[in-house]
Amino acid sequence: MTLSVAEQLRQIQRGTVEIIPLEELRRKLESGRPLRVKLGVDPSAPDLHLGHTVVINKLRQFQQLGHQVIFLIGDFTAMIGDPSGRSETRKPLTRDEVRRNAETYTQQVFKILDPTRTELRFNSEWTDAMTPADLVRLCGQYTVARLLERDDFSKRFREGMPIHVHELLYPLLQGYDSVALRADIEVGGTDQRFNLLVGRELQRAYGQEPQVILTMPLLEGTDGVQKMSKSLGNSIGITEPPAEMFGKIMSISDPLMHKYYELLSTVDAERLQAIQAGAVHPMEAKKQLAVELVTRFHGEAAAAKAAADFAQRFQHRELPAEIDTITLTLNDSVVWICHLLRAAGLTKSTSEARRLIQQGGVRLDGERVDDPDLQVVAQGEKILQVGRRRIVKVLFPSTTPLS
Repeated sequence: MTLSVAEQLRQIQRGTVEIIPLEELRRKLESGRPLRVKLGVDPSAPDLHLGHTVVINKLRQFQQLGHQVIFLIGDFTAMIGDPSGRSETRKPLTRDEVRRNAETYTQQVFKILDPTRTELRFNSEWTDAMTPADLVRLCGQYTVARLLERDDFSKRFREGMPIHVHELLYPLLQGYDSVALRADIEVGGTDQRFNLLVGRELQRAYGQEPQVILTMPLLEGTDGVQKMSKSLGNSIGITEPPAEMFGKIMSISDPLMHKYYELLSTVDAERLQAIQAGAVHPMEAKKQLAVELVTRFHGEAAAAKAAADFAQRFQHRELPAEIDTITLTLNDSVVWICHLLRAAGLTKSTSEARRLIQQGGVRLDGERVDDPDLQVVAQGEKILQVGRRRIVKVLFPSTTPLS
């Protein structure tokens, strides 16, 4: 059954920050034709995390409403580097780096999108074919003054930081993607607002009806403060092991859980309202969210196992049934706890190990380690634990492992 325009608008507006302009979106929906809804992503990293999926979920919603989605991989623009939010020039990626990252993007995005309703495109299709005359014409559609109105450019200009010419080209090339694809709607994060509006202006300059802009909020990571980012160590990757993903979702704060529900979950409006009103116990709501998201990316069986493992490990304070095991061969009969943590791969350095011990975050055979200078007897097997989720069984080969 085809939904009314009013109902489509209600669903589309869920979780969005801004629709520019709303009346144009209404008019496009009233046309009754499937709209071309575009999302452009630069494959600047090899894997997607839940923060990336906020906009991808919105694309899936458009698919469910009967519209055509265009998932555009910016294999050309990624070699320039999006200057959005940057205080310095990005390091350019090579074609090989972009190609490898693009391969994983295409594999991962169809965990969310319906491939039969998705047009997968690469912007090198038209940018590689551009002649110098084409590029000059494109540059002639926008002024340097308008580009310098952009916050990150204007700040760098005021502070005397360099702005390279290729960075000024980035918004124009991204905007031209909308011209090449004849997009009706473009979806992006709030940090992409400037670039999306450039696309709208370029479509008008090239004689097309301008696209409607739909911006989505940026999702905070597990720390609840900064935007989710792998480099900040606060991300939840969609290819992470189910138990790791489940545990990270359970670790987020209750207020952040409400935002995750609104932007990542498919629960209906009534259920969402009940959760946000506190009618569902936060722990139970968080479990349901973790099960839903792990199921989406790993399947029902993996989600059920992750939930059982979490309950066993944290609610009953028992160890999981399966623990990663490593074997360490040492010349000495004892080993410094900080060296042991580093050798087991639980910390990157002995200084990090010392800091974690001082913070009370390390356990040895279930007991908290308070002494960062502890010497551990290198016999039998030891269970090392850092935080709630990182657990390793260490075997010393000089003795027979315990059963």
